[in-house]
Amino acid sequence: MRLGAFVKTNAPWLAAGGLLTFLSSFGQTFFISIFAAQVQGEFALSHGEWGSVYSLGTMVSAAVMVWAGGLTDHFRVRTLGTVILLFLSGACLLMAANPFVWALPIVIFALRLTGQGMTSHIAIVAMARWFVATRGRALSIATLGYAAGESILPLGFVALMTFVNWRLLWVLAAIIALAAIPAVLHLLREERTPQSMSQENQSAGMHGRHWTRSQTLRHPLFWYMVPAILGPSAFNTAFFFHQVHYAALKGWTHLTFVALFPIYTVLGIGAMLISGWALDRFGTPRLIPFYQLPMVLAFAVFSVGSSLWMAVIGLFFLALTSGANSTLPNAFWAEFYGTKNIGSIKAMAAAVMVLGSAIGPGVTGLLIDFGVGLERQYIGVAVYFLIASAIMFFGVRRARPSLAI
Repeated sequence: MRLGAFVKTNAPWLAAGGLLTFLSSFGQTFFISIFAAQVQGEFALSHGEWGSVYSLGTMVSAAVMVWAGGLTDHFRVRTLGTVILLFLSGACLLMAANPFVWALPIVIFALRLTGQGMTSHIAIVAMARWFVATRGRALSIATLGYAAGESILPLGFVALMTFVNWRLLWVLAAIIALAAIPAVLHLLREERTPQSMSQENQSAGMHGRHWTRSQTLRHPLFWYMVPAILGPSAFNTAFFFHQVHYAALKGWTHLTFVALFPIYTVLGIGAMLISGWALDRFGTPRLIPFYQLPMVLAFAVFSVGSSLWMAVIGLFFLALTSGANSTLPNAFWAEFYGTKNIGSIKAMAAAVMVLGSAIGPGVTGLLIDFGVGLERQYIGVAVYFLIASAIMFFGVRRARPSLAI
């Protein structure tokens, strides 16, 4: 089926997925971090303290995701999505109203669990379950919501912050999340259910089996993949989390640096769409071992570059992996472990990802406080992605013959 016909036939489900991934922005680091200076100033937090607060809330959300993510195997997207969006709106209002520094980890927990965690997870699991032969295209289209959020929200909210109090902007975020609920219900008025899809359109994994979560955790491939799952989440998060500090370090204004983000988004969209097409054509095993190598170049450039043009080059390489990261890992779990229990299995991967997004800001923030600058840290990050790619290559190569059994 051609792309135009595919989109037209599946428009309601793809649009619902895209809307949910867009709304997850309110719990994503790239959005929360644009308020870093205001939060640190109002609560008198250093880079390390703010990073530690963020890490604590995120780590707890990762633990809860192990349980909450499995709910996607039992509830319709329209039902679960509505509940989560209500909680996301409440979390945004909590950030707007909170006057206590001790409550910040609770606020971050709520935003990360409902936004980055569950809103995103619901959308991705739905695409992986509802589509089999066209899974790559479905994931790449639905995850355009991430790109839209990254492109529109930072620039728009930073601009608004010049004349609107930052707390009122979180009220605006809550209103947007709440207003989206009727749209989700309308798009999914004829929703496919997990139960019906598991009977009509199952796809098995290795050895022709539908793996359970416990079986997946006992299989070596899961652990070979952990460094690769952790890496983009940890260090993409750290990069955007410290965007204010990084811009100051390079001598740029925050707004000037944020103005580059739409370039990153456009490049990421291109990488996302190409990776979705390539996934359907060549399969996950051939592609996934290599998709993080551009991160090596990205962080090397971020380390040594001093001009905005160098920042654009770094964002280009970052976008290549970030775009592919929206499709390849999500298809990987369905292809290797089957779709019957994909919600529970991907919940474990999502928990690792959320854990990574906790580790990245926390560790980098503490290192900044101890005098290890971001430029030095980013060389270490580049080395990390080399090692993670080698481990992933070895694990996938060992497991690949099992797909044919």
